[in-house]
Amino acid sequence: MPDAFEDIKDSTSDAADGVTFLLTAHGHALLKAELQVLQVEKRRDIAERIRESKDHGEFSEDNSELDEVKQEQAIVENRIAELKAILSGAEILNEDDVPTDRVGLGSRVHVKDDERGIDFTIRIVHAVEANPDDDLISSESPMGQALMGSKPGEVVSFEAPAGRLQYEILKISK
Repeated sequence: MPDAFEDIKDSTSDAADGVTFLLTAHGHALLKAELQVLQVEKRRDIAERIRESKDHGEFSEDNSELDEVKQEQAIVENRIAELKAILSGAEILNEDDVPTDRVGLGSRVHVKDDERGIDFTIRIVHAVEANPDDDLISSESPMGQALMGSKPGEVVSFEAPAGRLQYEILKISK
C-alpha cells in the first residue's frame, strides 16, 4: 500500500502548499469523523494507557508495552496532523459540477469487462478518499487515469496488478 500512502503524503504536502483539491461530501464527512475519533477517543485511550503504566510503576527502560503505546501515540498524532492538512486544503465537490457526458471527478462510471464477463460501477474520487474496497477509485490511479475524460461507449485499457485490463464505459452518472 505504499502507493496510496504516497498519494496521501503528496496531497497533504499540496494542502500545506495552499493547493485546493475536491472531495465528495461523503468523503469529506468520513475524514472529519475520523479526525474527531482520533482527537477525542484515541487520544483519551492512549493517555489512559500511559497513565496506567505510570500508576503501576512500569516506566522502566525495558517496558515494551509503554513503547508500543508511545509508538501508537506517534502514529495517531501524525494521522491527526495529516487529516487537518487534508481538510484545510479541501473543498467539497458540488454534485452539479459532476460531469455525466464524460468521466470526471465525482463521476459514477458503470463499466463492462467482456473478457471476464463482469460489469460494475465505480466512483472517481481524489486520492485521499480512494478506497477500492468501496469502489472509490483515485483519479490518479492507472484505472482512474484511463477513465478520466472518456465517454460512454468508449473502451479504455490500462495496466493493473492483474495485467492489462480493458473496460467499456456503459454509463456515467452523478
